[in-house]
Amino acid sequence: MLVQIGPFAIRWYALAYVATILIGWRYVVGMVRNGKLWTHRPPTATPDQIDDLILWLTAGVIVGGRLGDILFYRTSLIWTDPGEILKTWHGGMSFHGGAIGVFVAGLAFARYKKLDALRLGDLIVAAEPIGGFLVRLANFINGELWGRPTTVPWGMVFPDAGPLPRHPSQLYEAALEGVLMFCVLRWATHGKKWLNRRGVVMGTFLVGYGLIRIALENVRAPDSWMPVFPLGLTMGMMLSTPMVLIGAWLIWRGLKEPLPPAIEAQASNEPA
Repeated sequence: MLVQIGPFAIRWYALAYVATILIGWRYVVGMVRNGKLWTHRPPTATPDQIDDLILWLTAGVIVGGRLGDILFYRTSLIWTDPGEILKTWHGGMSFHGGAIGVFVAGLAFARYKKLDALRLGDLIVAAEPIGGFLVRLANFINGELWGRPTTVPWGMVFPDAGPLPRHPSQLYEAALEGVLMFCVLRWATHGKKWLNRRGVVMGTFLVGYGLIRIALENVRAPDSWMPVFPLGLTMGMMLSTPMVLIGAWLIWRGLKEPLPPAIEAQASNEPA
């Protein structure tokens, strides 16, 4: 917790989500305004449409993240303590649930505004690593979602995880899901100009995040209430595998699709 004054509290987790929304919003608006990125297709949406989209995505990530945590990791709460589902201030958000919520919200917004859903998805995921970085840092500060016991020199003892040193897996995730994925997607959007290819940036994100999450599940401690799955699998691995497969298909499809003729370079109003 960052600050508490009586019943009013500002939590690191909430602060990370707020910062993600604000920074991600400005980053996406900057890409829309950067004419150098749109060499074969016009921008996916206008800055005003991105402003409206943020409200939809905020609702999607909160509802999806909370429901995903309940359905994927704490299903028993549905019949043992259903009121807990609404108590988001107690913590408990699933990345995969939030991703589904964002997908549904983005698809609904695209249909409502008559926008290309794949191209809108390319813009949305380009900013996602900002959240991946900030939220994992919040997890680390809160001393939650720690790693498995380890003997590596940088192992850390977390207050609620017992006396054994553990992998600081939150920092691994911040570095890989956040910093590395941001660099990869920045290369895709600004280097390869793949915002002109429908779904390729989104596919790159899905493959990259899925592979990183599957790898890090080997050092991240599974939740104590989860069942033991065969072959050393975890829920995170099983939820990430479809992401990799769908992402690979989107990349293949987008790179195979012919590009329209090049359009005249537009003035860049804002760097991104």
